[in-house]
Amino acid sequence: MEFKEIVMQRYATKKFDGKKIDQKKLDELLELIRFSASSLNLQPWKIKIIMDPKTKEKLSPATWNQEQINSCSHLLVFCADKDLDGKAKLLEKTMIKNGAKKEQLKGYMDMIHNAINNMNPEQQLSWTQRQLYLAVGNAINGAKTLGFDSCPMEGFNAVEYSKILKLPDNLVPTTLVPIGYAADTPRPKVRLAKEDVFF
Repeated sequence: MEFKEIVMQRYATKKFDGKKIDQKKLDELLELIRFSASSLNLQPWKIKIIMDPKTKEKLSPATWNQEQINSCSHLLVFCADKDLDGKAKLLEKTMIKNGAKKEQLKGYMDMIHNAINNMNPEQQLSWTQRQLYLAVGNAINGAKTLGFDSCPMEGFNAVEYSKILKLPDNLVPTTLVPIGYAADTPRPKVRLAKEDVFF
């Protein structure tokens, strides 16, 4: 499928048929998400993968009982990771493991730490959540590429999600992406006209 077809055919699926996505295809999607772009390559997110029906049932009221949660194959909970210093250290460690020399990375790591430290906690969270949406884009287009469907969702109670999933304080649930096979019919796409978007 060409990228143009993926963009035009993808839609926010409201009901899935409950069929499980094959593990191989799921792994392919996770790789597409893992290779998402991010500013400074910091990748400031963690994604909780939920397939257990009992957990999805517990989460359903905190998602205002929207049908996607219980009917999807897997629920991806995209969390912004507020521990940016920890992410920077992990990135440096990963780059060294992949052949970079610590002394060569000094300027780059200094730049990352300066960028982080020039933001207050609220700005850091806002920045981190904006980065996370790049990974969400890969998730929803990647799902369509692999032959299944998705629905990006912000309609949920993040505090309740954190409690139910027992998430550490540094992880902030930001967006949900249930994935699976659609059991509904897409409506025609409606988008603003070119002149309302580009100038």
